[in-house]
Amino acid sequence: VQLVESGGGLVQPGGSLRLSCVGSGFTLDAYPIGWFRQAPGKGREAVSCISTGDSAIYSLDSVKGRFTISRDNAKNTVYLQMDSLKPEDTAIYYCATACTVLAGQSARWGQGTQVTVSS
Repeated sequence: VQLVESGGGLVQPGGSLRLSCVGSGFTLDAYPIGWFRQAPGKGREAVSCISTGDSAIYSLDSVKGRFTISRDNAKNTVYLQMDSLKPEDTAIYYCATACTVLAGQSARWGQGTQVTVSS
């Protein structure tokens, strides 16, 4: 039973990436799924979350209008589409069965995927 993230990489400022969070051994649509990130030397922060009813929440003002969270239940996958990327988006991105860092203390987490935005 695990979450597996993929899709990270190195991208230039202004570029795009799509992160995927795949559930293995359990069904993601029974849970709210959140994306979090942790930059070097900083704490983990919530980025976005999608509810079991497919309502999207964007916790960071800095990503509103640039990031889009979505589900594909047939693929048991939650996506984070990231457009107009900025160097300050550089971090390890994690998905979890939670929408807040506090709730994440008792959630399932993936191993993370590195996103680096640099020219």
